[in-house]
Amino acid sequence: MRGRRLPHLATRPTWRCQSCGIAWPCSAAKLSLLGQYRENRPALVAYLMTLRDEAAEQHHGTTAADLDDRFVAWARPR
Repeated sequence: MRGRRLPHLATRPTWRCQSCGIAWPCSAAKLSLLGQYRENRPALVAYLMTLRDEAAEQHHGTTAADLDDRFVAWARPR
């Protein structure tokens, strides 16, 4: 598997990028998601809200509101 890169996807339950290891969504994941949902930003936001809620459930003591900037705010239309 040498030379092959992993996609910038979240690993659960850590919610870190499987490719670069930083908090997901990393910059590469954000760019990829924006490209995939370029025609339907509301669907992207809804998808990210679902993932945000899942991450909040997996990180006890963390609320969805605590994770909103990380998961959702960047994707909302300005």
